[in-house]
Amino acid sequence: MIRNYQSGDEKAFIATWNEAMPTDGITEELFVNRILTDVNFDPKGLLIAEESGHIVGGLVAIVRTTPMSGLELEPDSGWITAFFIHPSARGNGLGRSLMLAAQDFFRSKGRRTIYFSSYAPNYFVPGIDQEQYPAGAALLQSVGFRTLYQCVAMDKNLVGFEIPEDVSTLEQARQEEGYVVETLSLPYIASVIDFNNREFDPDWTRAIRDALKGGVPLSNIFICRKDQEVVGFCMYGGYDNIAERFGPFGVAQSLRGTGLGKVLLYRCLEQMRRHGLHGAWFLWTGEKETAGHLYRRAGFRVTRRFDVMIKDLS
Repeated sequence: MIRNYQSGDEKAFIATWNEAMPTDGITEELFVNRILTDVNFDPKGLLIAEESGHIVGGLVAIVRTTPMSGLELEPDSGWITAFFIHPSARGNGLGRSLMLAAQDFFRSKGRRTIYFSSYAPNYFVPGIDQEQYPAGAALLQSVGFRTLYQCVAMDKNLVGFEIPEDVSTLEQARQEEGYVVETLSLPYIASVIDFNNREFDPDWTRAIRDALKGGVPLSNIFICRKDQEVVGFCMYGGYDNIAERFGPFGVAQSLRGTGLGKVLLYRCLEQMRRHGLHGAWFLWTGEKETAGHLYRRAGFRVTRRFDVMIKDLS
């Protein structure tokens, strides 16, 4: 049967999740941080598949009841951030039943569009990894989801990393034009937040704020500025205190193509190596976009592909 989450389900839910999706397993801490304490958490959206009194599956459905800074409530949208069925319980329609129950939840909230799983800030993965979870992808398609776009996760080995001479030459050329790449310092904290508010998705501003409030060192954040104006930034270690997780990272729209992003990227990777990190990774970029090409040239390789999915409920 399908039911709503109840107090006491936590340990069995987490254990079943980890047996069903070992590639994307979670801890109690992550369960608390990404689900229970999410500002939009609704117990009616945390669905449980149960057989003979045992939890054999689950689904996390979210609607915004509190807007994220810079965003409206997105009143037409809902998100499924995770779903799973234990291997021993697959093939008997429980996954489909979870999806239908989720749709009922979204309709009760007046939602017209469902996404898997691009919910900011507390997504687990950007979308469905069809290679890792072919049955999950087939389930989404069978209940009417389609691919909205594809993104990739990338990793880079930092052992022996050094900034190439051409990047040092490029940085010198930009310095002669008045651009400075440096680690964040107190006078520019407000400026880098304002820069993100103007140039990027509100989730990036949230990421910087949360990183700073969470004690991420200023030396983990690089900025590019001209005089007192911040025109680019990058950071690492800002998500869940995972030091090797790189990003977010961006340059002002008007300055893309100048090489400033390349300098920021390499300086940040150099700092990561100096801090003893052996790798850098992130979950989400467009493989064929400018950033994707920049990462490839810097030695990143694609490690996973995700399809961000959408379904029209209207």
